[in-house]
Amino acid sequence: MDTSIFGYEDFVQELSTLILTYPPPFVYIYDPIALRTTISVINKIITDTSGDDEIPSNLDISFANIDAATCFSQRLLFDTILGSLLDLGSDEDVTERWNDSWDSFIHGLRYLHSKKRENSTRDVRFVISIEQAHRLKEKVSESIIPLSRLNELSQIDITIIFISQTQWQDMKPILGASPEPYYIDVKPLIKSDIIKTLSSRFVFISQQALTSSSKYALCYDPSLNQLYTHYITMICDVCFPFIHDIDELAYIAAARWPGFVKPILSSSPPDSDTVFPSEDTRLRLIRLFNPTVTSALESLHPRLTNAADWAAANEPETNILEQSFGQIHSPVTKPGGAGAGTTQQPDAGLSSLPRMTKFILVASYIASTNPPKSDLRMFGRGLDEKKRRRRVMKTQSKAKGPSKVPQHLLGPNPFPIDRMIAILGALLEENDVDSRPPAPEFTIPGEYTDMEVSRVAISSAVMELASMHLLLRTSPPDRIDGPPSFKSAISQDTALALAKQLDIPLNDLLWETP
Repeated sequence: MDTSIFGYEDFVQELSTLILTYPPPFVYIYDPIALRTTISVINKIITDTSGDDEIPSNLDISFANIDAATCFSQRLLFDTILGSLLDLGSDEDVTERWNDSWDSFIHGLRYLHSKKRENSTRDVRFVISIEQAHRLKEKVSESIIPLSRLNELSQIDITIIFISQTQWQDMKPILGASPEPYYIDVKPLIKSDIIKTLSSRFVFISQQALTSSSKYALCYDPSLNQLYTHYITMICDVCFPFIHDIDELAYIAAARWPGFVKPILSSSPPDSDTVFPSEDTRLRLIRLFNPTVTSALESLHPRLTNAADWAAANEPETNILEQSFGQIHSPVTKPGGAGAGTTQQPDAGLSSLPRMTKFILVASYIASTNPPKSDLRMFGRGLDEKKRRRRVMKTQSKAKGPSKVPQHLLGPNPFPIDRMIAILGALLEENDVDSRPPAPEFTIPGEYTDMEVSRVAISSAVMELASMHLLLRTSPPDRIDGPPSFKSAISQDTALALAKQLDIPLNDLLWETP
């Protein structure tokens, strides 16, 4: 795969500079999160360095990469290293002549080094990397000391690199028998780097799929490249708090992607003129499939099943989502054109949300639609006053100017989160009392509601709704003065449907009703 991995720029610069100049004899690379990704980057660094035109003209690098998990005896260890360094044609039996003991192995390294110098006009440098170096301690623990001192014992230009998920302090021999290595700690990737890396792989995956006879080849049509970027963003928003390994995220993304694009492909298969689904189509897809990513995470990350079986088992779920998604007419926006109209259930994909999350969505819609001056009606009414008199909209017999457009037609207004939580408390106090468990310790009216709205779970639910694009943040994320501001992203039909599920008289709470 020729795609680069974003976020490794500093690591690549440091390691390549060491190898090309004066590398330390013993290097220890520690990565507890994404070892396989780091190993692939290291192999690419050394491979590219070996054939780079910028290498000094007097240096010839020979590279050997071995996996410690496969070297469960010293003979296998010696054979693997010598075989990787061997490219001398007629001397292919050198591994059998120099694999009996450490003395013969050292002589074998010197022999290969001298042969390579005879066949080259440049200096020769050996670079040996050992993956999963912590596995050496299980079977060939006596090899750790001589490997760490290989440069000193062989007296040739050689560098040994240990790559492990375990720190050196947990595997180094006692009594200081091994020298201290040059440490390199690999930094964990941030979410934006992971999104860019996985998105950049779509071109390669698309080329591989189109040249194969797989039934999923159409799912990786090049026209879906931009949609795939938004899809990867959704995957990372859900999984990044738990997984930072690119390969694990790619595995989950591959399992869910065919079902994600199935509603689009079944309605209008992509062709050479298609560019990108409409914004409404993309948002609806993300809202509907966001909960299924959590299901994939819970099953695929601990390997309770494999991706193919999980995707097959969740095929009926995809059909249900297609029915909720409705019929899509011309879902792909073409150059110079706009997407056609669509139909959907007002509460599609939201009926499975937790009860408290539904209350938050209704409260956010009220906060975005009503002016702040109307909040006193909810907060200032008496305990027995469950209904309010609807505001009478008086009409003028003679219009003196343009009539005012209702707020629900103008779009949502931003609101501070404190105001929405206050509205949430009023909704809970009036519409959630009957469903609460008995709590005799709360004797003051409203005390139980104050406890509920002050929970950390409320803030977590708000952040989750923002990641699902059901709430839109309007204030800068890094601003610390004042509470954050949001605005509702659900339609009036959706708000009415959620209010009906919660038995909330939403029309009585809106300042201007249609």
